Amino acid sequence: MVRGHKQNDDLLMEDELAAAFLSDDEAPVQNEASAPMQQQANAEESWNENDDQDLPGQLAVDVYETDEKLVIKARTAGVNKSDLDVSISDGILTISGTLSSGDDSVATHWHVQECYWGEFSRTLALPVQVKEDEVEAVLKDGVLTISFTKIKQEQARKIQIM
Repeated sequence: MVRGHKQNDDLLMEDELAAAFLSDDEAPVQNEASAPMQQQANAEESWNENDDQDLPGQLAVDVYETDEKLVIKARTAGVNKSDLDVSISDGILTISGTLSSGDDSVATHWHVQECYWGEFSRTLALPVQVKEDEVEAVLKDGVLTISFTKIKQEQARKIQIM
């Protein structure tokens, strides 16, 4: 997806942050005209001390094919390899982990809290059949890349009737 230039750099930064980790009940701002109202609503929600903080964030992914591979990419900047779990079963891929702020202090009053810290998870059905035992997962420069070898589908062949 190619993004056009936006007049408001704050909105661009907000969209990029939202693209990295999407909450199940939040979506990036779609319309720049509604952005101020949406930002105010989000700010009011974030200050509510009764918010349910137990819901994990949802990891945004890119999924594409090459001739031989199915590739899944996810921005996981700030996540240690030891804090990531990737598993597959019957064509269902699950990526989960924890994004730690590295700060063990307890804040008494937040002024701005835009970064997502905590558990995240993403489960998706793979769009093509793959060899689940032929997989490579690499974490480099904050990007998790998972590559599967695709199973080639045989063309239908004509059966001779006797």
